[in-house]
Amino acid sequence: MRKYFIVLGLLLIGFNAQSQVLISLLLGDKLNSEGLEFGLEGGLNLSKVSGLDANKSLSAFNLGFYFDIRLKNQWYLNTGVLVKSKLGIDQLSATDLNFLQSDVYEQEGDYSQVMNYFLVPALAKYSFKGHLYLEGGVQFGWMTDAWVEFISDVEGKKACIREYNKDMINRFDAGIMLH
Repeated sequence: MRKYFIVLGLLLIGFNAQSQVLISLLLGDKLNSEGLEFGLEGGLNLSKVSGLDANKSLSAFNLGFYFDIRLKNQWYLNTGVLVKSKLGIDQLSATDLNFLQSDVYEQEGDYSQVMNYFLVPALAKYSFKGHLYLEGGVQFGWMTDAWVEFISDVEGKKACIREYNKDMINRFDAGIMLH
C-alpha cells in the first residue's frame, strides 16, 4: 500500500513540474520581456474593518502573482491577483459580536473577524533607479469566505472555534491603494 502512495506522490510532483514547463512553452518569452514582467509576490497584510468598535489590525501573509506592463519609459501598469489574502480585524468587542450575531463563550479568549479574499490591483507604477518605485490606483476584492474566530488558551488547553458568517459581509470590495 505504501508503494502506491509513493507512486501517486511522484506522479503529482511530475504533473506539477510538467504544468510549469507547459506554461513556459505556451507563453515562452512573453512571460518576461522588455514590455512585460511576470512574477510571484507575497507579503504581510495589516488590515482593519471600518464600522466596528475594534481597532486592532489583523495581520496575515498573502501570496499571489503580478504583471508589470510597460507603458512608457519608467511608467508601468501593475496588476495581478493575490489568491491567498486574509483580511479582517482583531479583538472584537461585545458590541461587535452582537452586531455580527456571533456566539459569546464563557471562557476567556480573543475574537476576530476574518475574511478570505481574491484581491486584484490596477495600479500606475513609476519605477526609479535602484529598484525603487511608487504605485497608486484601485484594488478590487472578491470575498470567498468569512468567519468570526474565537481563540482561547486557558490552563494549557487551547481552543479555536470558527463561526462562519459570509452572508453578513459584502462579497465585493473596492478601495484606493498607494505604496
